[in-house]
Amino acid sequence: MASLKELKGRITSVKSTQKITKAKQMVAAAKLRRAQEAAEASQPYAMRMAAVIANLSSAAEGGQGPKLLAGTGKEDTHLLIVMTAERGLCGGFNANVVKRAREEILRLKAEGKTVKIITVGKKGREQLVRSFKDLMIDHVDTSEARGSDDLSAIALTLGKTLNAKFEAEEFDVCTLIYSRFQNVMTQVPTAKRLIPAEPPEDTPVVDLKGATYIYEPSEEEILEALLPRYLNTQLLSAMLESAAGEQAASMTAMDNATRNAGELIDKLTLQYNRARQAQITTELVEIIAGAEAL
Repeated sequence: MASLKELKGRITSVKSTQKITKAKQMVAAAKLRRAQEAAEASQPYAMRMAAVIANLSSAAEGGQGPKLLAGTGKEDTHLLIVMTAERGLCGGFNANVVKRAREEILRLKAEGKTVKIITVGKKGREQLVRSFKDLMIDHVDTSEARGSDDLSAIALTLGKTLNAKFEAEEFDVCTLIYSRFQNVMTQVPTAKRLIPAEPPEDTPVVDLKGATYIYEPSEEEILEALLPRYLNTQLLSAMLESAAGEQAASMTAMDNATRNAGELIDKLTLQYNRARQAQITTELVEIIAGAEAL
């Protein structure tokens, strides 16, 4: 059995850890509120942009359409954008995204496809580099981002990079794997196709009912200008959702750690009190035995 000094030291150590986890929980809760507000604020624009793209695409069905919409005509080379956090201490947030990415990589390789990977966030890169180092072609560092403006700049740069690589025919299909923010308790690892552009299935499309709309410039020209912006919007929306999900997962993980530390303190305190009581009883028995001997 541990001595009283050792038990007291362990109790003190766990209490110090509990203070840290409690503080991190409060910080994550404050950051979550801001991140959630930013993610929710981006949704109306993203949804409206998707609706515009969907309606223009349906109106331009007779033509070939821009390359970002029509694709290269093949699906031999797949580029995966794996988006995780820069830091840990957020439960299974990063591990779940990496697991979803691994599943997608193995599925594509089993089909004989060429796979390339760009990581966004250090934690995803650290895990994927162990098994798929030869597939990784680039990394995006988001550690200096302090808000939606910084993330917007990063999304714009990444969007330009993807456009350039697609124009150079370095890949045929681009898929984003990230954690979709559903609510504070739930973040869903999701794979979303970015290139060729694919509006969400639930995007409302205007029923023209036989009406003829004349576009100036043409639908193809409008799509040519809007599709790069649509790509940037999707990237930014995913980054904001990922940031909100990270803080939610961190808050939940630190809350669990704080409660576990409290339970451990209770157990150690009980063990300490029992050991102290046993020591006092032993001392009393020795005193009484000594008095009787006299």
